[in-house]
Amino acid sequence: MSMLVVGSVAFDTLHNSLGTHKRVLGGSATYASLAAALFTEVRLVGVVGRDFPDSAVAMLRAHGVDVEGLEIADGDTFHWEGRYSDDLTSRETLATELNVFADFQPKIPAAARAAKYLMLGNIHPALQLDVLDQVDGPVLSLADTMNFWIDGELETLKKLLARVDTIVINDEEARQLSGKHAITDVADELHGFGPKLLVIKRGEHGASLFAEAGPFVAPAFPIAAVDPTGAGDTFAGALLGYIASQDDISPATVRRAVIYGTAVASFCVEGIATQRLEALTREEVEARVGKIRELVRF
Repeated sequence: MSMLVVGSVAFDTLHNSLGTHKRVLGGSATYASLAAALFTEVRLVGVVGRDFPDSAVAMLRAHGVDVEGLEIADGDTFHWEGRYSDDLTSRETLATELNVFADFQPKIPAAARAAKYLMLGNIHPALQLDVLDQVDGPVLSLADTMNFWIDGELETLKKLLARVDTIVINDEEARQLSGKHAITDVADELHGFGPKLLVIKRGEHGASLFAEAGPFVAPAFPIAAVDPTGAGDTFAGALLGYIASQDDISPATVRRAVIYGTAVASFCVEGIATQRLEALTREEVEARVGKIRELVRF
């Protein structure tokens, strides 16, 4: 089943213990689309500048990503620069150059409006709402957000949450958005905003799903991480991509999707930027899912 991903396509300059990696491919829609394409047909909507290389577009196509909705605008592509701590648990933003992304107005191609599964990447909640107005009513919609929008666009974000089925958010942002601390209270509060499914990303500690059928906790796969950039977008893209591949939103399928999201995200952090995702195969993913299953079997 088809899946639509709307978000940023960007260049990142990364500084970590391995050195400086200049203008590598990044963006929420890029990571999510590559992850989802391991499982299902993906249509990407985003914007890049004239400096965006044809080779990157060709790479996305080669992975089965439909880029009809990738707008090429006059100007430069969105660029983010950041420095990670040696233990990769924190990062400092050094530069954010929105460039053509500053004027991004998602335009959903006619062929993509009927997509049954929709991922709204981490962009302004007003743009996420605009996308919802353009599509034909997906079976399952998923939105990502961040503390910047919680701080500055709370009311708009709440309007978005009233219209989406799933919210994916990290634990710090979940507590900030809910105003609660105990995780069960956090879940109850966020469910009250509208989403039926709440997935809380916990980095090296895994992910937690809260749904009507009850909570579910997935461990992180123990790995020697190299670069955590895009891991959250990869997790969300793989999660929804797996659900789309099954065309089923039953509790058992959603729980398996959390495990598949965890598995693909564990590969993402093994390389710089999208490097490992670009080489990843479905066979490798299935093998790692098997290893995760062994982690929790007793």
